Amino acid sequence: MRIVIISAPAHRKPVPDYVAALQKGMTSMGHQVDIIDAWTEDGFRLPGYEYIVVAAEAISLFGGKMPEAVSKILATRSGLGGKKSAAFLRKTGPFTAKALSNLMRAMEKEGMVVNWSDIILNAPHAEALGKHIGA
Repeated sequence: MRIVIISAPAHRKPVPDYVAALQKGMTSMGHQVDIIDAWTEDGFRLPGYEYIVVAAEAISLFGGKMPEAVSKILATRSGLGGKKSAAFLRKTGPFTAKALSNLMRAMEKEGMVVNWSDIILNAPHAEALGKHIGA
């Protein structure tokens, strides 16, 4: 399956270790996985993938607010309606569940079908989660 991981860390930085571990887990199951950066990409290629994974971080410990790059990349392209997707959020504080709910709401607003969501604790946990995609 062709899968894309949208990496959306709280601030502009290289691909976080948990995103690379998520990719490693998915690749080990035979999937073709690409990573795109929500801060620099425009989302033009998203409709070409069978499954879309958003791996994000909340921008603050309290409140559950998501980076603006997430809504920007999802809103730039049509053709996401009905796409199967997963929402993963790195655990950052006491309101991580609220942030995950906000992420899923943003994805569903664009018509995506979020059929899996989880909170990532660390890189080994992310790799284990990646092995369950498409299983």
